[in-house]
Amino acid sequence: MKTQRKLKRGIGILFLCGLAFTAVLCRKSEQPPPTSYQNSRYYTPVPVDPSRLVQAEYPRNLILLIGDGMGVSHITAALTANKGRLNLEHLRHVGLTRTQSLNRYVTDSGSAATAIASGVKTFDRAVGVGPDSQAVMTILQMAHARGLATGLVATSTITHATPAAFIAHQISRDDQEAIAADFLDTRIDVFIGGGRKYFTERGDGRNLVRELEERGYTVLESLDAADSVLSGPLAVFTSEDGNPRVPERGDLLPRATATALRLLSCNPNGFFLMVEGSYIDGGGHDNDTGRIVDEMLDFDRAVGEALAFAEKDGNTLIVAASDHETGGMALADGSFAEGRVEAAYTSGNHTGVMVPLFAAGPKAALFIGIYENTGIFDRMTEALGF
Repeated sequence: MKTQRKLKRGIGILFLCGLAFTAVLCRKSEQPPPTSYQNSRYYTPVPVDPSRLVQAEYPRNLILLIGDGMGVSHITAALTANKGRLNLEHLRHVGLTRTQSLNRYVTDSGSAATAIASGVKTFDRAVGVGPDSQAVMTILQMAHARGLATGLVATSTITHATPAAFIAHQISRDDQEAIAADFLDTRIDVFIGGGRKYFTERGDGRNLVRELEERGYTVLESLDAADSVLSGPLAVFTSEDGNPRVPERGDLLPRATATALRLLSCNPNGFFLMVEGSYIDGGGHDNDTGRIVDEMLDFDRAVGEALAFAEKDGNTLIVAASDHETGGMALADGSFAEGRVEAAYTSGNHTGVMVPLFAAGPKAALFIGIYENTGIFDRMTEALGF
C-alpha cells in the first residue's frame, strides 16, 4: 500500500509539473514575435567641433529636446537603423533619470513633463499644477519673467501633455481647450505644432486665434509661410489636430526647430526653447518598430538643428531628455550595415525604467549622474542662474 501511495504521489507531482511547464510554454507563446524594420532614409549627422560648443562659463540660451517615450532601446534602434551614427552622440554628458510620478510607479506624460518643467512631482495627468492642484511656475515662465525669449515646438498638438506642462496649469491634460486658453495668459514668442481646433472650435465660443492676432501674433497655418517672418511673436498651426506620421509630414520637426531658433535668437538676453518629438511614444504604444525608428530619426535630426545652432553660437546649452519609456522595447537582432532592426516588446504602455539624458554646451556637466526627473529642472535653472 505504501508503495502504491508513493507511486500515486509521484504521478501527481509529475502531472502538476507538466501543467506548470505547459503554462510556461503557453505564456511564452502568447508573446508576439519580434518585428523587423529596414530603414531606407539614411542621413549624415551634423559635423560638430566639441570645442566650439563651450565658449562661455554659463549659457545664454537653453534648448531642451524631449523624446516622448524614448528609452535606451529606442535610441539603439535609431542608431542601428542609421548605420551606427546619430546627432545625439555629440551630446557627451550623459545621465539617467527616475520617472515615477507622485502617485504611481509608472508615470504618464503630464506628470512627467510637469516634473521636468517645474521641478515638482505631481499626480498623473496633471499639467503645470502641484499636488494641491495649484499652479506651479514653469521654467518657460521663469525665462519670460527674466526677459528671455521663449518657444515651444511639438509634432503633436501644441496643447498636448508635454508642451502644455511648460505653459498651462490644468488638473487634466485631456482638457485641451482650457490648455489652449492658457496660452493667452503667458507671453510666448514662438509656438509651432498641431491643434488649431482647440483654439477655434471651442465650447465657450472664443476664437483664440483672433485673440492672438489682436495681441500682435502672426498666426500661420503653414510652416513654409514662416520663412518670410522676421520676428515674433509667431504661432504656426501645422494641423487642426495632431500631425501625421513622418512619411506624410516630412521634415516638419527639424524645420520647425530651425525656424524657432532663428526667431528666438534675435533676443540679446537669450532664450528658452522646448522641442518635443511627440510620437516616439505612439510607436511604443503600438509596438510599431518602424514608427519608433522613423520618429527617433526625426527627433535626432531636430537635435542636429540644435547642434548646428549651438556650434555657431558657443553660448547655448542643449539637453536631450525623455519623460518615460514606452513599450518595454528590447532589441532581438539587427544590422548596422543594413540599417535593420528587430525588436520585441513587453508592454503596450509606459514602463517604470530609468531613461537617458544627454547634454552639451556650457554647464552640461551638471547633468551627469542618476537623479529624479525633477532634477532636470533643478539643473536647468542652476545653469541659467535662475
